[in-house]
Amino acid sequence: MTVLSERVSQSAFDGSRLRVVLLLDLHEGAQEQFLQAYEQMRIQVASVPGHVSDQLCQSIENPSQWLITSEWETAPPFLAWVNSEEHVQMVQPLHSCVRNTRSLRYSVLRETGNTAAGAGTAPVRGGLQAAPRLGDGVVRHALTFTVKPGTEDVVAKILSGYESPEARVDENTRLRRTSLFMHGNRVVRAVEVEGDLLAALRHVSQQPEIRAVEEALNPYLEQDRDLSDANSARTFFTRAALPMVHHESAGRYAPSDVRRHALFYQAKDGCGTALARLLAGQDEAVADDPTTPVAGSTIFQRDDVVVRVVDVAGPVDARPGQVLGIDGPRKAHVLARLLDGGPDGVPTTEEGAAGFLERSRMTPITDRSASDRPPRRP
Repeated sequence: MTVLSERVSQSAFDGSRLRVVLLLDLHEGAQEQFLQAYEQMRIQVASVPGHVSDQLCQSIENPSQWLITSEWETAPPFLAWVNSEEHVQMVQPLHSCVRNTRSLRYSVLRETGNTAAGAGTAPVRGGLQAAPRLGDGVVRHALTFTVKPGTEDVVAKILSGYESPEARVDENTRLRRTSLFMHGNRVVRAVEVEGDLLAALRHVSQQPEIRAVEEALNPYLEQDRDLSDANSARTFFTRAALPMVHHESAGRYAPSDVRRHALFYQAKDGCGTALARLLAGQDEAVADDPTTPVAGSTIFQRDDVVVRVVDVAGPVDARPGQVLGIDGPRKAHVLARLLDGGPDGVPTTEEGAAGFLERSRMTPITDRSASDRPPRRP
């Protein structure tokens, strides 16, 4: 066993309030159009459960630069809203007047005074983050989409044959790892980035080898898209976003000692967040177990789709409960109530956990670190 680093933990489930910062750069002459679109959006978002307040600010140094800040009771209601079809439709009017955007999300750790609620208003649910978490300088994100049934083998061949893009994006941003998996006709692409995630995604989308792969996939997608149309491409990738909601790593193993796996969980209608929260709690507990083969795990969730990427030392089925995130009978029974699998999918025994692990495992297509990329030909 090799001790590499301190424990790393990132989570949307710590119960603290969330501050969202949206940076916008407007097209010349689009100010009035933007203000009208924002006013409509502001009215709609005010009724979203979990929303507390928002502010619209304009730069005093560059009037084309704007800032929208919003506060939410906790992170999960914001993530549910920002990844909803309602949000996709709500922000459509902004696209024609905004040149560039960047979204930042922060847990509230400390504050001065009672700024969360004014006099005479109801107290705001959600508190302060109990303690700062230790990060590792890596941003984790995933995309998921489905392909037409019967085309899975063709899609897997396309996805496995692409040439990795240049890892270095700019002096501050670098692609670290890309992992591709399939489960039936569902594709999941998980990426790790050091630096600016948005800059990295834009960099990747501009690479000829990646564009060729994306174009080759188009005929097989269940959701139509036109990558030459900015709005069509934006809508597709917005709907495909699979945000990270929890990451845990105890730093016990060297990368060469572990293998990456992905598990797919289909939650019952409306139970996706509860399922992801259950797995996150288990991962925090397992990180304290010095005998666990789980070197690290990352949970991605959107609506009722939950994907857990797990780095495991040794055989994946040696400790199926820990690898699944349900170590212990109580957690297994809770998971069974949240899964959309019926009696055949209920992993409440050791044998059931092993069977469920096998059914949940996604097929690995590619798993490439930046160091795996061969040098470009001159």
